[in-house]
Amino acid sequence: MKTETFIDLIAQKTKIQQLETAELKSVVEEFPYFQAARSLYLKGLKNLDSFKYNNELKITAAYTTDRTVLFDFITANDFNSEKEENIHKQITAKITEEVSTEPIAKIIEEKEANSSEKIIETKVIEEKLEIGKPLSFSVNESHSFQQWLQLSTKKPIVRKTEEKPIEKTTLIDKFIKNNPKIEPLSKDKTITVPVTKNKQDSSLMTETLAKVYLEQKKYENAIQAYRILSLKYPEKSGFFADQIKRVQILQKNRS
Repeated sequence: MKTETFIDLIAQKTKIQQLETAELKSVVEEFPYFQAARSLYLKGLKNLDSFKYNNELKITAAYTTDRTVLFDFITANDFNSEKEENIHKQITAKITEEVSTEPIAKIIEEKEANSSEKIIETKVIEEKLEIGKPLSFSVNESHSFQQWLQLSTKKPIVRKTEEKPIEKTTLIDKFIKNNPKIEPLSKDKTITVPVTKNKQDSSLMTETLAKVYLEQKKYENAIQAYRILSLKYPEKSGFFADQIKRVQILQKNRS
């Protein structure tokens, strides 16, 4: 990519289209820590409505020094244009109209448990749920953004230093000396296992967060999210109910 072209992209004098996105990709591959190039490449994927956008957002976040700057960038007005918002509203209205003429419950009853039909049905449901479409975050959805960037929940291994190795003979002698016994549990005794419930704050719940759960294949969380949204926005309860049915179909076909 020419330097003049890159400067024009930063100054927003040139729109990032397919050619510019391809050139930015080559720049990112050659200079992976070039944050400005990564941000522009991310915007290019968003403009193209590419399925690569959601995963690239995670990668960009990993290379970004300050993620608050990245969040401000992807929630800016020039990043999410009014045209895209109008398209999203039209898609939502179209889906709602289709649902009213073709009940999902009837589809579930009529479908047979055939593998080929399941594949077709899954693809249709994924299209209606807009799975794979670029996630659009608003300024007030920092919680949804953080949820999407949870790449791993693994805890770091804490290794103890300066521990003296214990000899095998010492362990054996200690075991013989203590003569441990396993006492059987009483039949009347009950064991209770504490279960932590996954509570979701209704004030933080948004449609974007529900879509984040779908992209992460956390179907139970997505269903719960749409239930909360149904109570939060009663005027859209019908739409959210249909979304729940779609997720349940998807969950059934994936199992």
